[in-house]
Amino acid sequence: MIRFLSRSTGASQSLPATITQISQPYLSRCLATSATDRKPLFDKILVANRGEIACRIMRTAKKLGIKTVAVFSDQDRNALHTTMADEAYLIGPAPSAESYLQQQRIIDVAKATGAAAIHPGYGFLSENSGFAEKVTNSYLTFIGPPSQAIIDMGSKSESKIIMTRAQVPVVPGYHGENQKVEFLKQEADKIGYPVLIKAVMGGGGKGMRIVEKPEDFELMLESSRREAIKSFGNDTVLIEKYITRPRHIEVQVFADKLGNAVYLFERDCSVQRRHQKILEEAPAPLLSEELRKSLGEKAVAAAKAVNYVGAGTVEFIFDTDENKFYFMEMNTRLQVEHPITEMITGTDLVQWQFEVAAGNPLPKMQHELAINGHAFEARVYAENPANNFLPDTGPLLHMSTPAPSDIVRIETGVRAGDEVSVYYDPMISKLVVHGSDRTEALRRLRVALGEFEVVGPKTNIEFLKRLASHPAFIAAEVETGFIKKHESELMGQAESPKPVLFALAILHLAKKDLAAARQSSPVHDPWGVLGGVRLNSVPGTRTFTFEGGVGKGTVSFGSVSGEKAAASISVTDSAGNVTEFDNVTFDLTLGAELRAHIGGRLIKSSIAQVAGAIHVFCDGEHVVLNVAQPAYVLAQEKKDTAGSIRTPMPCKISQVMVKAGDKVKKGQPLVILEAMKMEHVVKSPHDGTVQKVHFKVGDMVGEKKLLLDLAEE
Repeated sequence: MIRFLSRSTGASQSLPATITQISQPYLSRCLATSATDRKPLFDKILVANRGEIACRIMRTAKKLGIKTVAVFSDQDRNALHTTMADEAYLIGPAPSAESYLQQQRIIDVAKATGAAAIHPGYGFLSENSGFAEKVTNSYLTFIGPPSQAIIDMGSKSESKIIMTRAQVPVVPGYHGENQKVEFLKQEADKIGYPVLIKAVMGGGGKGMRIVEKPEDFELMLESSRREAIKSFGNDTVLIEKYITRPRHIEVQVFADKLGNAVYLFERDCSVQRRHQKILEEAPAPLLSEELRKSLGEKAVAAAKAVNYVGAGTVEFIFDTDENKFYFMEMNTRLQVEHPITEMITGTDLVQWQFEVAAGNPLPKMQHELAINGHAFEARVYAENPANNFLPDTGPLLHMSTPAPSDIVRIETGVRAGDEVSVYYDPMISKLVVHGSDRTEALRRLRVALGEFEVVGPKTNIEFLKRLASHPAFIAAEVETGFIKKHESELMGQAESPKPVLFALAILHLAKKDLAAARQSSPVHDPWGVLGGVRLNSVPGTRTFTFEGGVGKGTVSFGSVSGEKAAASISVTDSAGNVTEFDNVTFDLTLGAELRAHIGGRLIKSSIAQVAGAIHVFCDGEHVVLNVAQPAYVLAQEKKDTAGSIRTPMPCKISQVMVKAGDKVKKGQPLVILEAMKMEHVVKSPHDGTVQKVHFKVGDMVGEKKLLLDLAEE
């Protein structure tokens, strides 16, 4: 049953801003084209997606006066894209297979609402040829390529055959139909290890496995196929030579229905974890103009080889050792990282999609396109870099972004209070910056990352800061193995927070206590009425101790005048070093912002507290200080058995490979977990015997839950 939710009236005014102004490259061409030649754009479209890409499409639609229809799952009833659309309809439960992948329900909503076209965004149904065909057969316009082009390029093996015919270089490997395990293993032996197993219908790193040695081939093949069938409904794979020092360079192409095709230059997406991009830039650094032109022309040749229409991305793997590039795949949709192309070309690619889908010519021809400056996109994910970048979930208790401008874009589908769910991709936002050159753009990226604040799920923001500041990245020495190569520096070392950050955390706690004291007994001494707090022998003094031995601090209250207070603070770090801050004044107004005069400087900080954890954001730094827990709480945490194995993140149990009583070896797979459509194998940390398995296949399990008990031998 399809149900109407709401009609938004002006909701977009309260949304996190992204693009304050996008150039209108189509205007001049429209003025030169007669009204009878140019086809009108759609009055209403349905966006068959969610999150930031749905919001991104809706912004351009609103700018052009096109009404939008959203679809949503039970999980997304109050999501940003749901409230942003002019109309929104429930299409099913939270799992995407029961909602966002329900093709007929989506088409039914489009027809019932009078939408003339469907924009699939990226992911979900965007590269599903069957869906594209159903949309067309329903007398609706699919804002994307023809279904046959999706079929031709959707198969990694078939696309490589087509590219070979079009004289586009491809990576050596096996792309045939024989999928027998022994045959594929023989082909891998012929190619030579390491090899790459890839799902032929894959994307986003799903169904992709690097095999370093022959004995791992069958296990990796099985894992790749399992993940591929869940993500794409097809477990066919190809085997390719794994290039050891590659760069991932992709070219944005665009083609219309009139036979015109252009390239909007390239992006470098080499910096990846788990085969997924996290930091992209345009144009690709250190490319000669000759090589750039060759890449663009080969990409256009690839698009023309399949009679392509719309936005597409031709991905190449660039061998840095041999200075050669090879066709890898073509993504027949708008890419996640398309904003950096928009930034350097002054275009709105979603508007281009609308124009082409309506039957109009490309807004610009090749000779009208040029590179202006440099742009970066950093993907802010709910994930834990220290735990192999495994995804995290939970409510966004605090979220503050840099101020959007013509050089800074914030692409997001969430706001503070929303939840990052186990059901969908864990990306919180895309931070996009532009500069006159790479150095300026990178400087702006570092500043903007320092202004990005998230409290709730673990995020990769601090990792991105270190990445953007790494000397090798600054020197553009990028490759797909960059993170692994520089892992020790990028992961960072735990350091004692600066004394001034301790002081800010202490002022935050003091401010809260003082506010509570004023409310409960305004005529008494503010420190003397803090119920349950043990005071020092010195009146008006309180000491806060933080967990982990990182330090403690003492605040001595001075005076209160209106919304201002004065105090002296003494901070002792983990090494016993003492720092004194005298004549400190601070505002007592409640809220995230804390203004204080410390050491002769006015410091503006943002502080968020979750239970006993104090998150201090100041000068581009983020530290978390945990107020010491009572002894009885600590004692309870020590009751876990030494042989317990826990979930590294919220997940679904995909496969249980052992049972109680089984003897296992170190490194043996025990349980396969599924989170964010990706598989994660839990292996035995040592030889032992399984005592108890706590969950079964299909169970949804939270983070750090006990999976099984394993007695060590």
